[in-house]
Amino acid sequence: MYYYYYYCHLLFLGLMMMMMMMNNVWGVNSSMNTLNETCFDGATATFILRLGLYRDVCPEAEAIVFSWVETAVYDDPRMAASLLRLHFHDCFVNGCDASVLLDDTPSMVGEKTAGPNQNSLRGFEVIDSIKADLEYVCPQTVSCADILAIAARDAVLLSGGPAWEVEMGRKDSLRASQTDANNNIPGPNSDVPTLVSKFQALGLSPLDMVTLSGAHTLGKARCFTFNSRLNAGGGAPDVNLEFIQSLQQLCSPAADVNATLADLDAVTPATFDNEYYVNLVSGKGLLASDDVLVNGGEDQTRAVVESYVDDPALFFDNFKSSMVKMGRLAPAEGEGGEIRRNCRAVN
Repeated sequence: MYYYYYYCHLLFLGLMMMMMMMNNVWGVNSSMNTLNETCFDGATATFILRLGLYRDVCPEAEAIVFSWVETAVYDDPRMAASLLRLHFHDCFVNGCDASVLLDDTPSMVGEKTAGPNQNSLRGFEVIDSIKADLEYVCPQTVSCADILAIAARDAVLLSGGPAWEVEMGRKDSLRASQTDANNNIPGPNSDVPTLVSKFQALGLSPLDMVTLSGAHTLGKARCFTFNSRLNAGGGAPDVNLEFIQSLQQLCSPAADVNATLADLDAVTPATFDNEYYVNLVSGKGLLASDDVLVNGGEDQTRAVVESYVDDPALFFDNFKSSMVKMGRLAPAEGEGGEIRRNCRAVN
């Protein structure tokens, strides 16, 4: 096992170096290069994030995560989007604390059954496998919240996206909240003011919102999540009628709207690139919350979308920065935390 993870560690480092070199070729100045070893102290002092936290206490940690993510994405390319989405939905509910992974208990209804998550979030078994291996190698050292952050980065990297160094040191929550998940996670029919409001409530800017929406370059959505798009058309000038008709055909009355899936990016659905933004300006945004970024009457969001169409390297660079920023979202002061032995339950 040691030699296998040593090989994975070398492969992981090789991929990271390759991506960093590509960033330099593109002329991208990664903001990560300027971060210090102790790079963030949460405003609530709930946790302190550092680069290379596990380098001495669990040197195999990132290689173990990478190896499991690599296998999962190879077996099911859609899993890259699923692991990335797990990290998003975790951080948007009381900070990045792995609360999304907790199963319900007699005294707590968790986040897995919240509207945005039920029968939708995937990848829990992959996280379970990663945690089991980490507990074998270095017990109660790597938090489930850090696993989610690392797995999200690796999922992007393995799909052709950018690499970045993940800050670590998160604690796992002692509770989860279905209500907070229902209230905090942006819905697929959100308009721009709603999206901006939900992101700004967490300290994320409108630029972060448009940038992180680019994660929809991967993954799929069920028919009922874009039902409002099926009725688009009429005389609206920016509607791509051919695209809408293809969705209407896919999600016909005979289809199971809870099971039938459409690619969020129909052109390169398994590749992390800027095609999502190209699709938006072509009228091919799948979700209403995607389409409004260009057709919602907001010049600011449309300008960002168009800049990413013109400059993929700019999107990659900003995406890295926004992911680091989102990964710093801390639980409220006094919440407490631990390093779980099992990501599905508190110790």
